[in-house]
Amino acid sequence: MCAKVGVDPLASNKGFWAELLGIGDFYYELGVQIVEICLATRPHNGGLINLQELCDLLGQRRKSFREAVSEDDCLRAISKLKVLGNGFEVISVGKKKLVRSVPTELNKDHNEILDLAQAEGFVTVEEVERQLSWSSGRAIDALETLLEEGLAMIDDRHRDGKRRYWFPCVSSISSDNLKV
Repeated sequence: MCAKVGVDPLASNKGFWAELLGIGDFYYELGVQIVEICLATRPHNGGLINLQELCDLLGQRRKSFREAVSEDDCLRAISKLKVLGNGFEVISVGKKKLVRSVPTELNKDHNEILDLAQAEGFVTVEEVERQLSWSSGRAIDALETLLEEGLAMIDDRHRDGKRRYWFPCVSSISSDNLKV
């Protein structure tokens, strides 16, 4: 309703949330927009989004604002969101920084799979076994957990017949088509 009449209820000076988070209007507004983008992209990426992609989407959303937003600004706003609970944090996977917006704990096995998936955006059970020297059970367990958490998608229709576990958060799938 507020959007229809052109009123931004979050554009007030110091309010309850700004005081709770311990930030001024700029980072408060940025934090709200980050949460909105993470929620909008969650069906696509399972709640794990590349920090650079998040910054790009934030830049598209904030075109009408005068202030430029840096990666550091995003990191600072995300760090302030921790007072709301475990939902938001930045994790490093290989050379990429990912923003986790779901209260899922990723262990070392999950991080190694995500790191491996960066090459092509997907992995197979056989590739995980070979590249990480894991048993079949360990590979399947870790991949199924990522699948259950919504961080992976399955492709069973490849011509070689091998199941592929796709990870939108690390693949080069563009978010240009996403409505945020």
